Amino acid sequence: MALSDYNLSGEQKRNIAHFASIVRLALADDIITVDEEKLLKRLARRFHILEEKYKEILENPNDYSQATPHSYDERIEHLYDLATMVFADGEASKEEADVLKKLVIGLGFPLDNAEKVTNESIHLILNNNDLEDFSKAIKRVNRI
Repeated sequence: MALSDYNLSGEQKRNIAHFASIVRLALADDIITVDEEKLLKRLARRFHILEEKYKEILENPNDYSQATPHSYDERIEHLYDLATMVFADGEASKEEADVLKKLVIGLGFPLDNAEKVTNESIHLILNNNDLEDFSKAIKRVNRI
């Protein structure tokens, strides 16, 4: 952790950790495409991640542990961001789906339901569902 990381608020640290998870997903197939990079830059702006930190995370995304929000709705929103990255380049690879499944578990979804949640999230993004519809569908699949 860089010295500058000690002055970050809890929310900023969570945003950085979430962003690093998205970067890990983008790098699952060992390449960041132009479309993935566009999404990453848009998310970096949304999460208020400065250029220096952005580059640092791209170089070493595994240096940041996954942040699991306490709120179920926030976990679903994080899942939405992650699933969106899977299709940022127009296709979903097996490697990306495997990384997404691990991140689903890390977000606190039940282990015995992780594959179902992963598959549904990919299907929902593939069909251009917005966050509201995505959230409703994931809650039905996860039944919590």
